[in-house]
Amino acid sequence: MAIALVFIIEGMLPFISPDRWRNLLSVANQMDDRIIRNIGLGSMLFGVVILYLVH
Repeated sequence: MAIALVFIIEGMLPFISPDRWRNLLSVANQMDDRIIRNIGLGSMLFGVVILYLVH
């Protein structure tokens, strides 16, 4: 169920605004790996906190 929700949420931006999604990908392509990893770490930590609060 959680994976299904991830796919639904991840699919919302390309469905609602494909141009914005394309621009976001081009910006991410120009970012340094360290910044992308920090964003990923922050996202994972945020998910863990949300999971902890809900459970």
